[in-house]
Amino acid sequence: MKRVWVRDQLRQLIDDNPPGALIPSERELSEQFGVSRPTLRAAIEELARDGLLVRHPGRGTFTKVRPVSQPLTVRPPEFAVPPAEGTWLSRVEEFTVAAAGPRLGARLNISPASEALTVRRLRITDDEPMAIEHISLPAALVPGIRPDDFETGSLYQVLRQRFGVAVATAVQTTEATVTDATESALLEVPVYAPALLFERTTKDADGRVVEYTRSIYRGDRYRITAQLRLDDSSG
Repeated sequence: MKRVWVRDQLRQLIDDNPPGALIPSERELSEQFGVSRPTLRAAIEELARDGLLVRHPGRGTFTKVRPVSQPLTVRPPEFAVPPAEGTWLSRVEEFTVAAAGPRLGARLNISPASEALTVRRLRITDDEPMAIEHISLPAALVPGIRPDDFETGSLYQVLRQRFGVAVATAVQTTEATVTDATESALLEVPVYAPALLFERTTKDADGRVVEYTRSIYRGDRYRITAQLRLDDSSG
């Protein structure tokens, strides 16, 4: 079957190029392989569904980039979280201060009438969108904080150095999800693309809630690596 042969040729092309490389155009490949463009396009779509190729409208088709790894290390009785790989930048999409309301107030352990700062930012690494973070903080903890404080460096360093808020512990859950239309547009992935949903509640050394964050990370680009300590009681 010609499409299978074309797919095998494309797999070899992928193996011969580094992650994130731009492959030739459909016209060039159809001429190179001597097949019609619909046949070539079908093979490319199949490899894209398998995660081996990534199509960016207006930019071209690229080989899959290497996932960014986030290590987790066991330091009993909790996990430590070293920085993730790569150079991370952020772009603030929303920055609002308003009454927390019942649900967010409960998350932050403040009165529903108290003000909460809500920030939505796009996290970018290696020039590719990686995650959408919805960050909520009690506004009283961060008077004068600005949108650009969320765009470079570590937010936790900003909290510690400028506002005297030192984060100490966090509870984080992770589950599988898919992207909706808005998330897909920001992350440059198809609608209903696989993703990871993180929810984190962070406290300072006194047990005060200082942050609630809900994040959507690209399932094709983000990988968690855990180092585990095992003993005789391990399952």
